[in-house]
Amino acid sequence: MSSLFAQPIQKLKGVGGKRAELFRKLGAPTVGALLYLYPRAYEDWSNPYTVLQAPTDVPCAVRATVESIHAPVFTHSGMMLIHVRAVDDEGTSLELTFFNNSYIQNLLSSGTCYLFYGKVNRSYGKYQMAAPAFAKDGQHPGLRPIYPQTKGLSSRIIESAVKEALHLLPDTIRDPIPQEIRQQYSLCELRYALENIHQPKDKESMEIARRRLAFEELLVLQLGLLAMKNRIREKSSFPIQQNFLENFWELLPFSPTNAQKRAAEEAVQDMQSGFPMNRLIQGDVGSGKTAVAAACCYTVIRNGMQAAFMAPTDILAHQHYTSLTKLLEAAGIRVGLLTGSMKAKEKAAVKADIANGSIPLLVGTHALLTPDVQFQRLGLVITDEQHRFGVNQRAALAEKSKGTHVLVMSATPIPRTLALMIYGDLDISVMNELPPGRQKIQTFCIDTGKRMRALHFLQKHVHEGRQAYIICPAIEGGNDKASVTEYAQHLQEVLPDCRIAALHGRMKAKDKDSIMEQFSAGKIDILVSTTVVEVGVDVPNAVDMLIENAEQYGLSQLHQLRGRVGRGSYQSYCILITNAQNDNARARMKVMCETSNGFTIAEEDLKLRGPGDFFGQRQHGLPELKIADMNSDLAVLKNAQEVAKKLLQQDPPLEEPAHRGLRAEVRQLFAESGSPAGSD
Repeated sequence: MSSLFAQPIQKLKGVGGKRAELFRKLGAPTVGALLYLYPRAYEDWSNPYTVLQAPTDVPCAVRATVESIHAPVFTHSGMMLIHVRAVDDEGTSLELTFFNNSYIQNLLSSGTCYLFYGKVNRSYGKYQMAAPAFAKDGQHPGLRPIYPQTKGLSSRIIESAVKEALHLLPDTIRDPIPQEIRQQYSLCELRYALENIHQPKDKESMEIARRRLAFEELLVLQLGLLAMKNRIREKSSFPIQQNFLENFWELLPFSPTNAQKRAAEEAVQDMQSGFPMNRLIQGDVGSGKTAVAAACCYTVIRNGMQAAFMAPTDILAHQHYTSLTKLLEAAGIRVGLLTGSMKAKEKAAVKADIANGSIPLLVGTHALLTPDVQFQRLGLVITDEQHRFGVNQRAALAEKSKGTHVLVMSATPIPRTLALMIYGDLDISVMNELPPGRQKIQTFCIDTGKRMRALHFLQKHVHEGRQAYIICPAIEGGNDKASVTEYAQHLQEVLPDCRIAALHGRMKAKDKDSIMEQFSAGKIDILVSTTVVEVGVDVPNAVDMLIENAEQYGLSQLHQLRGRVGRGSYQSYCILITNAQNDNARARMKVMCETSNGFTIAEEDLKLRGPGDFFGQRQHGLPELKIADMNSDLAVLKNAQEVAKKLLQQDPPLEEPAHRGLRAEVRQLFAESGSPAGSD
């Protein structure tokens, strides 16, 4: 199997150099990669409809007998049309139209029954289907695969190449999943899975194949994540000798919550264990994660080591620098700042002080990852908004010092099962308690007819000295610049006495930072933005969050956006504007208005949308799943995690003959994602 799987795609008939390049664009440079290029959907030919039964404007198969084939006619533009009349078993006529295909007259025969696949439309009392695919009755494919495509490489060309690849497979191929595991979890063999995911006999055989391949994919992913975790535990560490948490809590001008104390204690216990800590602190918006991070930094520094804190943007790094300085200045701990926007002379001075140990805590962006940033004794690495970094980046920072403790933080509440999937190499602490005194953000859902009332509501708060966000989704085609700029210009006409600015993803980083700095300083009253403010600086004076076309966002994203307000002592409001009438959208809006708990919202979001859209664009840094569905395959994930743990207990390096196939897949998967799990 391995020799065929490793063969370049040109091995297949009809695949020359030009077409091979197109296959490479799709991630299929070899025969093996092609066989793991799964269909994204299927045409269902297995249960054909009559004309009257056929769903409107949805592709389906209709059984009908050809009655007449008309001579070609030509349009003014020179397009050739051939009209065919067919009749189904109930006597209902179906008019078929073929475009620029003179061979149709030879391919179809009057009096012969066919299955025609396409969209049935009704026009002027007639049922029509344009450019259908077809096959003789009894010779149809059952379920026909539809593949991801690129220009010049159609689904049918891919289907043909896959058929040949399957034909070239030897009778017996080596299965990476050991037989006893397949038997225990009722999984089919690899050959059956590959054949029936690409050319399924029916829906049942396709689902059997899909479940097995999903199990394999999730097993390989979990093996890689757990191997990373185990590898970290094998390294020498910087053990924490003394727990200084109580000393730190006494420095604070407020009393920590029980959740803060618990998360900090779990982290310090990890650091005292003799093994490197590798922990995720997952807290809802406003749960006080920064204070927990400061407590951990304080403890590490008091034990004679340095700490590094990495944020995803310059402006967030500045905010954390300010916050951590305030929290630690009473203890006489110096906090340094290093970002890409700093002047070369400033950077050099900071790097020198890091190297000699005079800066015990360094805050920065991924400028901290550059080779010339050398710590004297780095004991703790903290990354904020972890889903924006990824596995490989957090590991790169930890590599600055072997055995370094790693703490990652996320303000995106994630259902526990999904968290185990994304952060399988980490232990997890959950902070589900908000500090006392935080007022609940009042949330309302209105239709567009009440928009002016909402805008005047914002204006009233501006006159009281407060500020507001307005979130405006990108217009069709993704031009976020046009959408927010036009909205801001129109808003300025409606509210001429307000200072209004626009923020969008096409701005240069320094321009974005400048706008946010002005907003933070109170020089802008209303900020019109896309979701680039989802992870942003704290502006305690901002009390209103108005979200246009709220139905376009998932619950978790709406919750994150809502969390931009309510940071100060003022009563805050979130206004969702939507005219959406579908049940799913209404359910999401209802949850938002009734619930403020981020973890409850995350669970509902997972139910309503599935994890494929949980993060919006892929931001979590993991290899992309090709076939597993985290909505329907949670039970499969659980089984895969159990198997992964058992295999690594029995054979940590996966060197036994039965495990070598899985080891090769782990290396390949994580090498492609740039993660250290792909290396020895």
